[in-house]
Amino acid sequence: MIKTLVSPCSGFGSQKLKFDRSGKKVKPRAVRMELTITQPDDWHLHLRDGDLLQAVVPHSASNFKRAIVMPNLKPPVTTTEAAVTYRDSIMKALPHGSSFDPLMTLYLTDKTHPDEIKLARESGVVYAVKLYPAGATTNSQDGVTDLFGKCLPVLEEMAKQNMPLLVHGEVTDPSIDVFDREKIFIETVLQPLIQRLPQLKVVMEHITTMDAVNFVESCKEGSVGATVTPQHLLLNRNALFQGGLQPHNYCLPVLKREIHRQAIVKAVTSGSKKFFLGTDSAPHERTRKESSCGCAGIYSAPVALSLYAKVFDEAGALDKLEAFTSFNGPDFYGLPRNSSKITLKKAPWKVPENFSFSFGEIIPMFAGETLQWQPFSK
Repeated sequence: MIKTLVSPCSGFGSQKLKFDRSGKKVKPRAVRMELTITQPDDWHLHLRDGDLLQAVVPHSASNFKRAIVMPNLKPPVTTTEAAVTYRDSIMKALPHGSSFDPLMTLYLTDKTHPDEIKLARESGVVYAVKLYPAGATTNSQDGVTDLFGKCLPVLEEMAKQNMPLLVHGEVTDPSIDVFDREKIFIETVLQPLIQRLPQLKVVMEHITTMDAVNFVESCKEGSVGATVTPQHLLLNRNALFQGGLQPHNYCLPVLKREIHRQAIVKAVTSGSKKFFLGTDSAPHERTRKESSCGCAGIYSAPVALSLYAKVFDEAGALDKLEAFTSFNGPDFYGLPRNSSKITLKKAPWKVPENFSFSFGEIIPMFAGETLQWQPFSK
């Protein structure tokens, strides 16, 4: 529900002076907007572990009800037992009284056995399996090298168990240009996979190209979906180089051309049910980003809802924001929608320059900049 509130305010905006019938100046009134929506979920989140987990989990828990938690730890979360243990660690790190619910995933390897998928389904805490092509991104060295050979029995069991496959959609062949790796993945891996196992539910994570938009839109609703990040909605590849090399805008898949950003914005603000919120919020300590070999990942958890609201507001599609943030994801996963609410108020606020912890600093997305929308939990 969108509310427009009018309140007295002097000097607000660039309003024209008004006068009453007696000629006295009428004090201008500010128009404030509030948008109350069903509490969102984050369908692609990195919480890390150890001190980093303790530091970042409150940011996600303050705005999101549930989150699909990525398994690329060291060592990776490859078994149901490890997923249960990791979930326990997350629950212990939550602020007192938090109702945040981490939905766990398994890290697919060439050695994953179909029986592990059965255990995962029976556990009640594992909701998906993540495909990292070996070498594609952070901590993906243990990922898949032979999807249609060694992993096929696992994929078939996943289809039987209605367990979604979450794909990092990039090929890792060094001869393929980094800006083309998503497009080639769709052509050589994803399309053949869907044709071979049409009953397998697939989420194409953090899509970055017009090619991905077109592919997802061509698939049957409910069989293939896509998560979309704030950075791929708001930034193009120029953001990596403007004013010098910008390590805090570096993520994988890497930012693409402006035509691709525009295609993604058009898709998510269209009202399509195939696209849903997935921040891919990926924290790294500042010195690991600002180094000779900086880590990939953008930390967006503290600002994500403000940024999604910015995108939909600028597109004139605030009426479609709730479906993207709060309905499409649970509907795809076959989970109930949340009953709790959250309010977004159009009130300028400044993003902190950094978040400081005992182990160092984390720089958030849009650090130091002023945003127009701010979430408030009910």
